[in-house]
Amino acid sequence: MHDLIFENQNSLSEQMLGELAQRLTLDRQALTEALGSGAFAERVRRDFSGGVRSGVNGTPTFFINGQRNDGDFELETLRRAINKAAGK
Repeated sequence: MHDLIFENQNSLSEQMLGELAQRLTLDRQALTEALGSGAFAERVRRDFSGGVRSGVNGTPTFFINGQRNDGDFELETLRRAINKAAGK
């Protein structure tokens, strides 16, 4: 579901989420009820706030040894950043 939400982030709606859940053979009714009740709203707020406090301003965001990596997300760039952090 995460991947489908990410792929469709520009057109998300409750209807779209229901369609994605159905496509994955998830319980569409349970999703509708959870969204309607706000059962997970506080957890989402906490996760969002934690990301903001950590310096996350978009996805994906990579941290290496607790430091946000501001380079691009290409494999070789990440490899160099990891090797630099490891002292190699």
